[in-house]
Amino acid sequence: MTDDIFKDGGTNGNASESHETDDDNDDDVEGRSEEEEDAEEDDREVTESVGGEDAEDDEDDGDVDEEDEDEEEDEEPALKYERMGGAINDLLKKDSVSALAIINKLVALGTHSGIVHVLDLTGKRIKSFKPHQASVSDVEMDSTADFVATASIDGQVVVHSLSSPESYVFDMKRPIRTVALEPHFAKKTSRAFVCGGMAGTLVLREKGWLGHKETVLHSGEGPIWHVRWRAHFIAWANDLGVKIYDTQSQSRIAFIDRPPDSPRADLFKCTLYWQDDSTLLIAWADHIKVARLRSRPHPTASASGANLPPWIVEVTAAFDLDCMVSGILPHPMSSPSFPKENGSVASATTLTSFLIIAYETPDTYGDEMTDDRARQARKTAERPELRIISRAGEELTADALSVTNYQSWSCNDYLLAEVDPPGSTDAGRCYVVASPKDIVIVRPRDRRDHIAWLVEHQRYEEALDEVERLSEDERTSEIPDSRIDAVQIGERYIKYLVGEGDFVKAARLCPKVCGQDVRKWEEWVFVFAQKRQLQAIIPLVPTDAPQLGHLVYEMILGHFLNHDKQALLQTTREWPKSIYDISAVIVAVHSELDRTPSSSSTSKPLTPDVVLLMECLADLYTANRQYGKALPFFLRLRKPNVFELIREHNLFTDVQDQALLLLEFDQELVEKRRQEGQETNQSEAITLLVDHTHSIPAGRVVQQLRARPLYLFLYLDALFKKDQNLASDFADLQVTLFAEYATSRLIEYLRASNYYNLEAAYNICRSRDLVPEMVFLLGRMGNNKKALTLIIERIDDVQQAIEFAKEQNDDDLWEDLLKYAETRPTFIRGLLENVGAEIDPIRLIRRIKNGLEIPGLKEALIKILHDFHLQISLLGGCQAILNGDCVDLANVRQKGQNSGFFFGAKSRCPLCTEQLQRSPQDLLLLFLCRHVVHANCIDNVDNLPRYLDTGFDACIRTPPAHEVSAKIAFASVVRAKVHQGCPVCLRRGEGTLV
Repeated sequence: MTDDIFKDGGTNGNASESHETDDDNDDDVEGRSEEEEDAEEDDREVTESVGGEDAEDDEDDGDVDEEDEDEEEDEEPALKYERMGGAINDLLKKDSVSALAIINKLVALGTHSGIVHVLDLTGKRIKSFKPHQASVSDVEMDSTADFVATASIDGQVVVHSLSSPESYVFDMKRPIRTVALEPHFAKKTSRAFVCGGMAGTLVLREKGWLGHKETVLHSGEGPIWHVRWRAHFIAWANDLGVKIYDTQSQSRIAFIDRPPDSPRADLFKCTLYWQDDSTLLIAWADHIKVARLRSRPHPTASASGANLPPWIVEVTAAFDLDCMVSGILPHPMSSPSFPKENGSVASATTLTSFLIIAYETPDTYGDEMTDDRARQARKTAERPELRIISRAGEELTADALSVTNYQSWSCNDYLLAEVDPPGSTDAGRCYVVASPKDIVIVRPRDRRDHIAWLVEHQRYEEALDEVERLSEDERTSEIPDSRIDAVQIGERYIKYLVGEGDFVKAARLCPKVCGQDVRKWEEWVFVFAQKRQLQAIIPLVPTDAPQLGHLVYEMILGHFLNHDKQALLQTTREWPKSIYDISAVIVAVHSELDRTPSSSSTSKPLTPDVVLLMECLADLYTANRQYGKALPFFLRLRKPNVFELIREHNLFTDVQDQALLLLEFDQELVEKRRQEGQETNQSEAITLLVDHTHSIPAGRVVQQLRARPLYLFLYLDALFKKDQNLASDFADLQVTLFAEYATSRLIEYLRASNYYNLEAAYNICRSRDLVPEMVFLLGRMGNNKKALTLIIERIDDVQQAIEFAKEQNDDDLWEDLLKYAETRPTFIRGLLENVGAEIDPIRLIRRIKNGLEIPGLKEALIKILHDFHLQISLLGGCQAILNGDCVDLANVRQKGQNSGFFFGAKSRCPLCTEQLQRSPQDLLLLFLCRHVVHANCIDNVDNLPRYLDTGFDACIRTPPAHEVSAKIAFASVVRAKVHQGCPVCLRRGEGTLV
């Protein structure tokens, strides 16, 4: 599996220009030769394949299978890399790394010059000091990162405090290869550590009352190559194998032997790493073992079990590799930072996966004893690899590392350390790989890196899914990362899909990608339009929040107009009318309708496209408040609400040229109701036309309806019923229409109308042999005799002849009728039964010839006599009633005039508006009309004689006869003076007397 490890100029890839050094290290910071710099630049290339071949080697290897390369490129790497920047390049220009330790994100580097540099992960140097005169072979820091223990080839072990003057130096006389501090060294007063080296002795030193006490834990089996201390267990490696010591029981509890065919221990170092308090990882040469410690069960009472150590060590995994191991660390992957597909790294790894530095030995390895000088010459090494190995020894991933001068380094030159992850999660897990000239920071790829890889490999859909799975904290906790910008990824995905021709899927992404961005929406809509795939994005184009420009919506409607008229209608109904220019759309639709042949013909049936265009125009005109222009389309489309539309928006002027369409549509509705069994009243269209003749002139309607005589008849008939004057100009036409469509009602019209031409009407009736109508017209023209002749000869109806004679009130006509009836017994009888005040019965009886037999003559005569008696009786009774009523009314009048009149003290004179009783001497005049006025308010009444009244008491008692006579005489004098009657009534024109 391949991946770009890092690139020159990338993140933290270039060395910082900082030159911060201690005085002790000034001599060590010098420029390198041009050859070294050129070699380093050549080595700073990112590897492209598993195994890390050189660029030249890759060019020579031209037979690589392309399919295999494609498969490898499709596999996602598990780790990401970056060079440590800061001061590290300046520090290693002349010096080189020999030992590495990391605690609390502080990196302690031991160099071959005996210097120790303390840096942070960015490469910033915190402190440098020189505890040794030779190469630092091992470095370890306590858990607080305060104390740094170093072992050196110069035979010394130094424990140095970074925050205090406390420091310990121990001279072991022989080169020391490894050192380990006791757990929580800074908190312990014992200040214990263990070290070993070429002397073959593992020494435990701890501080006591009298100085440091030295205890030899093991010796005699060759040099001590590596030692590590965890909890109360100390593990070390010598030429024979690995041993574990328990500081609590002060006993050695296990020995794990080294395979007998193992290569030289000094050429391929042993790496020990405590994964936890009970698990030890052992990597030596090409062999890996996992040792797990567990408590021994309670020993039995036997003597043999009493001396057994309290712990049991089991090798739970052991396997060989095809490479040498320069370093090993556990790589927990049970809770990966991002999910992967089946068969990927995350699904295959377990808690006990291992991260190793794999070193490929040269092909001539093991030929040191040959005499061939060429084979004895040192061969260039291969690029180291950082591999993830499963518990079963299966290689899961392998990334080749391009480090500076890798050709010159051996297996022991590479170092691997783990940066403490924050908290209990693996999200911040980090590793450091060191070569003599490089420090590389290695991190597990997180979800962000996974998203970036998916985008890089054009797996945009998976990338978007991963972005959605990111929690809000993951998105906002760090500096914004463009790699997880869903909008940018979505845009790239849309571009990719458009390039692949998958426009439907691309369109579905637009709402997520464009969101509320109007500009992006418009850009993508135009892209789809240019690709002639507008129909794919149209259903997703927003009409609100955000609202795009009018041009976008009009372009979409134009697309529907040309390709899908049903969608055009539906869209115009659903979309808000404010988002596009309705007038522009109306013009476009109208233009399309005009190009359709059947749209202008009223006789041909409408095609589906024409119907859709008309409905669209009707809706658009209505939305644009141009109801008059929408009306013709509603009529042609037979919309039931057309009459409500006309009335609601007062479209009577607009409908004046649509009378025929309106009636045709209305008659269809009437016929439909009749078929459904509903009652049909007068045509709604005709009612509308008749009720609004001021807006819809009758002449204009008649002109349109001449082609449809039946509609014209219905219209004129309704118009005549409403007002004869409105239909006066069309009376002759109406006679013709009545004769054609309502013959039975023609006589009614002839009787009711006075505007038609009698002669023209008579000719029409004669042409159709309408005798009653002809009789009526002849009568109106004054040709009564001819009319009577028609009644007698054609109708033979004596009753009608009599009624006709009555109507004309012509004595000569009666004479003609009597003369005609002389020879016809039926007419004689009819006349006798129906004569009245118009003809004297004696006149008819005398014309009856002797001997003429008249059926029913006796009954007719008896009826005539009975009618005359009844008439005389009725006249007498009426006269008696009239006389009685006159007497009663006269009595009522007399009583009313003679009765008294009451008025109040506050009553006022209607002439002067003052109170009537101003003083007892005022003379008041009472008229029969009940008006009371002051006498002096009337002209010519000033010299009236005074009539003295005795007051109100005199009115109560019965007056004597002489007083009554005096009153009558006085009233006569007043009447003579007031000869014009009541002045109040005179003003009103009534003239009532006193």
